[in-house]
Amino acid sequence: MNRNEMLQQIESTQQWDIIIIGGGATGLGAALDAAERGYKTLLLEQFDFTKGTSSRSTKLVHGGVRYLAQGNIKLVVEALKERGRLLRNAPHITSAQSFILPVYNDRDKWYYGIGLKMYDILSGGLSLGKTKILSKQNTAALLPSLKSENIKGGIQYFDGQFDDSRLAIDIAATAVHYGATVLNYAKVIGFKKKDGKIFSVDVRDELNNIEYNLRGKAFINATGVFTDAVMQMDEEDQPDLVSPSQGIHLVIDKKFFNSDHALMIPKTDDGRVLFAVPWHNEIVLGTTDTPIHKISEEPKALEEEIEFVIGHFNRYCNNSIQRKDVKSVYVGLRPLIKKGDGKKTSLLSRDHTIIVTKSGLVSVIGGKWTTYRKMAEDAVNNAVFVSKMDKKECNTKTLPIGAWDWPIDKTNHWYVYANNAKHIKELIKENALWSEKLHPSFSHIKAEVIWFIRNEMAMTIEDVLARRTRILFLDAQSAIDAAPMVAELMRVEMKKDNIWKEDQINSFTALAKQYLLQ
Repeated sequence: MNRNEMLQQIESTQQWDIIIIGGGATGLGAALDAAERGYKTLLLEQFDFTKGTSSRSTKLVHGGVRYLAQGNIKLVVEALKERGRLLRNAPHITSAQSFILPVYNDRDKWYYGIGLKMYDILSGGLSLGKTKILSKQNTAALLPSLKSENIKGGIQYFDGQFDDSRLAIDIAATAVHYGATVLNYAKVIGFKKKDGKIFSVDVRDELNNIEYNLRGKAFINATGVFTDAVMQMDEEDQPDLVSPSQGIHLVIDKKFFNSDHALMIPKTDDGRVLFAVPWHNEIVLGTTDTPIHKISEEPKALEEEIEFVIGHFNRYCNNSIQRKDVKSVYVGLRPLIKKGDGKKTSLLSRDHTIIVTKSGLVSVIGGKWTTYRKMAEDAVNNAVFVSKMDKKECNTKTLPIGAWDWPIDKTNHWYVYANNAKHIKELIKENALWSEKLHPSFSHIKAEVIWFIRNEMAMTIEDVLARRTRILFLDAQSAIDAAPMVAELMRVEMKKDNIWKEDQINSFTALAKQYLLQ
């Protein structure tokens, strides 16, 4: 993927079959689905791919254990099917993860044990591992950091884990392989209509400040928490349909939770599930569920959320943490479907819905990463129907994402690039200095930055350190320290001047400081 080539495709194409607004999980999934079916497909993202919610998940591909407790069997079964498909279609960037749920009385031991065995049964042939009821001794052995007093035992079950923004890049690249055009930093600023139906979008290239008018037959709104804004661009009197909820995650050193098994606390003070999950050699703690009223591209953790997560971790684990032990804090906004007064978003549906306006705009709302493929399929099906194009079969249930060969070596960080790893390493032949590390604490090297620019449409330091690598999410201070080196590599490769470089360093540093607990 190269951004200049994408711009050339936009300038040379008179009309698209399907234009997708939003470059998160669902939008990229829709681009892959539509392109693979043979539709002329364009995706437009106002920031970078997965800048928002889709890069800020708990890094789990899950069926939804707590939805089972709520009795939402349909949602659980669908999510478990999609979980299995995703792990099968993208094994290089996903994996099965063992979870331990500690129990403190015999009732809970059987209640959660039976529930999680049902969770396993419902996954059918796509099960990731057999659920087991553990003794107190086995629970302590698997989770040595867990406080052992009052524990009666535990339940071991399996769910999926992944790297969200790296998966998104592979979905985008696979969509391009099938003929899609995808463009980041391209903001849709208006619609053009004829006889009440949308026939084109006005788009501004945010990097070059050039505007385009792009014609299409069908239009999909997959903008997550920005769904209402796009729908109201279509119809001013459109009521708000999204009830946004904020979830924070704290990243700590693995020394505080020394286990390859994840911890799942099934019921916190506010009724949420709390996780401590190993991820890229660190531990991700989360999450919260806080209703919010102001939507921001860079949401901030609230003090009460931070104290909530730290407090709950310390309640259950031996190695207490303080604010200074948090290496990074990141925040995501969930686009939940509005119901009632929306005062308690933890009770709102995580399912998705499709809205089609009289102008023909197809909006997909709600959902989660696990079910992105099904959401994309539903959105494309509706877009094809509304625009009266010829219907073509969806093939994404079994479609490989990215390019990978067996066996996949996950003992080092190169596995996230699958077969592209060898091409990145070959760049060192072009410049031997590109073998140097970006930061002493991480394995990433300079050649990766060059690859991101040439083949993954990375346009800023943030693109590199937040989403192409995950350094900002894993250790914000290390990301700040690496920024000048990344900026210089980008300046030379992209033929920018020193003013651009300094602006990039300053803006990224200001952003990254928000990921630190001051």
